[in-house]
Amino acid sequence: MIWKTKPTPEQLNEHTPENMSTHLGIEFMEVGEDFLMARMPVDKRTTQPFGILHGGASVALAETLGSVAGVLCIDRSTHRVVGLEINANHIRSATKGFVYGTCTSVHLGKKTHIWSIHIKNEEGKLVCISRITLAVLSNSLGE
Repeated sequence: MIWKTKPTPEQLNEHTPENMSTHLGIEFMEVGEDFLMARMPVDKRTTQPFGILHGGASVALAETLGSVAGVLCIDRSTHRVVGLEINANHIRSATKGFVYGTCTSVHLGKKTHIWSIHIKNEEGKLVCISRITLAVLSNSLGE
């Protein structure tokens, strides 16, 4: 297991205060030994004017998954994670139902983490591939 602590999806959902994730309807679905999965509805909150999933909503799902995964891999009493870079390749559109993001680690270093997020539609077809790089920072004021 890669997590310092392994919460349940319910704990992750309860711990999320009112923010972008809750506004977009993102829900954590599964915490595996080495992955996180969450879903997001394709509805009026997450679509663009043409009725398809907004690319920014996909990136918000990816950043949510990557950031939470990063937090679960550090000692929060001494460190924190912040995003350095995120990218996304949009493969196909989604117009209804939910999309499901699965986040896995590419690199878990002392100073950086790299996470890969695959977002699929309800039929299991790839909608978006994203990668986020996080900086692991000390909680001390000097860093």
